Amino acid sequence: MKTHTLLLLPALVAVLTLPAFAESAVKPLKALLVIGGCCHDYATQKDLLVAGLESRANIKIDVCYSPEKGTKPVFSCYEKDTWAEGYDVIIHDECAADIKDPAIVNRILDPHRKGLPGVNLHCAMHSYRVSPEFKNPMAAGAEGAQWFDYLGLQSTGHGKQLPIDVTYLSPSNPITKGLENWTTINEELYNNIRVHDGITQIAKGKQGDAETVIAWTNEYGDKKTRVFSTTLGHNNDTVADARYLDFVTRGLLWACGKLDAEGKPTSGYRPAAATAK
Repeated sequence: MKTHTLLLLPALVAVLTLPAFAESAVKPLKALLVIGGCCHDYATQKDLLVAGLESRANIKIDVCYSPEKGTKPVFSCYEKDTWAEGYDVIIHDECAADIKDPAIVNRILDPHRKGLPGVNLHCAMHSYRVSPEFKNPMAAGAEGAQWFDYLGLQSTGHGKQLPIDVTYLSPSNPITKGLENWTTINEELYNNIRVHDGITQIAKGKQGDAETVIAWTNEYGDKKTRVFSTTLGHNNDTVADARYLDFVTRGLLWACGKLDAEGKPTSGYRPAAATAK
């Protein structure tokens, strides 16, 4: 019996370690973070986002950073038509309100039209305003509404920086399941000029009497590309907040189809530290 037991031990060990090995063998999601431009401490926030997201999921993030502080930052990654090749998801965190050339905006949108998931943070909602009518509600498909159609919501500005009461709208949505409502530090509450039909609203924010949608998902274009957006994230302390990073991580995993019904990364996409346990 002892001999048989000894012979069976290697097989038993192999069976027990197989799930962990299978998870560790999964390639991490490959993301590109496009970040920079006006009005924010992007030099710090790019590092906060990379560290925060990579510690929460099996993901590796490349950064396309523009140190320019104006509203027309230049991003070297956008120079080629094939700029998004090899990536599983793009994280847009640029502040580029005065990049108005439709050719550039269409080059940026083309991979998303073809099915590449997107995540959009804060000032990405106030970028690529190619139409002079951007302050007026623009119907889906209207000339100049390309970026708004991709986002699924049109915003033009914000009021004073004050704390935002964050309320998650659906307890069963995997992006928000189990997350608790919270109040930010002083932040910018973006307005809602037009909320497109078909988006899923997942969080609202309130400052005094003002209340707007601050997080939502969209299925964009003919490919029904998954797109997650949140207008939160102006100040460094918010971007560094575990509640913010948990939320954005879930939105990213949902966009990539790697979030289960309980709000957890699917097999193979847990963070490396969790996979190793």
